[in-house]
Amino acid sequence: MTPYLSVIIPCYNEEDNFARGSLTLVLDYLNNQKFAWEVILVNDGSTDQTQQLLDKFAKKHQKVRVISNPHMGKAATVISGALAAMGEIILFTDMDQATPISELEKILPKFSQGCDIVIGSRANREGAPMFRQILATGMVVLRAMILRLPFKDTQCGFKAFSSAASKRIFTVMHTINPPKEIQGPAVNPGFDVELLYLGRKLGYKIAEVPVAWRYQESRRVSFVKDAIAGITGLLLVRYRAMTQKYGF
Repeated sequence: MTPYLSVIIPCYNEEDNFARGSLTLVLDYLNNQKFAWEVILVNDGSTDQTQQLLDKFAKKHQKVRVISNPHMGKAATVISGALAAMGEIILFTDMDQATPISELEKILPKFSQGCDIVIGSRANREGAPMFRQILATGMVVLRAMILRLPFKDTQCGFKAFSSAASKRIFTVMHTINPPKEIQGPAVNPGFDVELLYLGRKLGYKIAEVPVAWRYQESRRVSFVKDAIAGITGLLLVRYRAMTQKYGF
């Protein structure tokens, strides 16, 4: 049976999240739904025991499969999962479940209303460090100025796509920037911006829905590095658009 929903979860050194039972919470929720579903866990070349934990988990749950990649960063990890997904709706969400899977209830109805892409928007950032709130506010202004993106929150790791929109957008992104092996953590802040820019340019209807979110401490976040990477990502998308790298 073709699943209605594919859930893509990128994984990089996730031993702590395994210990917290994040995946069990995801499956507990999905098992209570009436639609068919699959979960695709994409290992991004983890250096801890994540691969073994994923394999063990998938053996216990027939609707779960694992993709094992070399370390290429979150963007390549999500793209590889999305291109392998078989669902009518494709969601990617973070392993730490900062936005819980139950927020899907706010997302799915939008597709029956004609939307092609639905993105979670963190209604508030309570608990987040001040530097992250400042960075988020600054990026809203820059996104509007450089790319004319009207969204309040492009970076929330809770986004869903129709199968057609997912395949088209992520195929373009995979072609433009073929994945390559890297060293060290990579958050890829330009990834979310680019996929939404492409979604608008391709004429897809996009909805932004407020979702619950709780701050999760991450060693992968750096104010200076993320600010530079965010601005660089915006300028790169603008450059690719101006030089017709996207083919339209």
